[in-house]
Amino acid sequence: MQPEEVEPGRVQRARSGPIPDDSIAGDDALMARVAGGDARAFEAIVNRELDRALAVARRVVGNDAEAEDVAQEALLRLWGRAAKWRPGQARIRTWLYRVSVNLSIDRLRQRKGELVAEPPEQSQPADQQQSIEQQELSRSMDRALQALPDRQRIALVLFHYEGASMVEVAEVLETSADAVESLLARGRRALKKRLAPQWRAMLPDMTE
Repeated sequence: MQPEEVEPGRVQRARSGPIPDDSIAGDDALMARVAGGDARAFEAIVNRELDRALAVARRVVGNDAEAEDVAQEALLRLWGRAAKWRPGQARIRTWLYRVSVNLSIDRLRQRKGELVAEPPEQSQPADQQQSIEQQELSRSMDRALQALPDRQRIALVLFHYEGASMVEVAEVLETSADAVESLLARGRRALKKRLAPQWRAMLPDMTE
């Protein structure tokens, strides 16, 4: 029986069979199936990786709609690359991180110089008053991340939010692990400095 053919289009999650492990060998097997026209193999990749691609793009571009476009484009580029995939060279997750990051940076550059409106404040129900401080801190963190240089922000997002290893982050940024460690250290210092006023406002007895 011929495998079901993959057709490009809007990427969506779908029910598929068991998802292979995300080792390089497992990823190579998946990509070989996609190259052969197996739609279920691509569905397995989408089900496993879409949320990760979305999360990375969201943290880099700071916009849900743009993040969804980035994740969709990254996955469609992966589909288009199936026939050229080189076994043993990379994991699908790392490849998607790199493409999502590059697409996100492109969008930031296109947006440069434009005024980006702050999201409107939303009133909180009475039973959610206790979480106002946490929500404000989360918004402050997002703003602080957006204010960082691109490479520092990307290193922090991949390492701390996505749990990528130092080696994976270095591969995405095409640099060394030592350079990533430096980016992380500078990014953490910058975040701590930017968020200090919020922490002081919420915890006025906080010591320096």
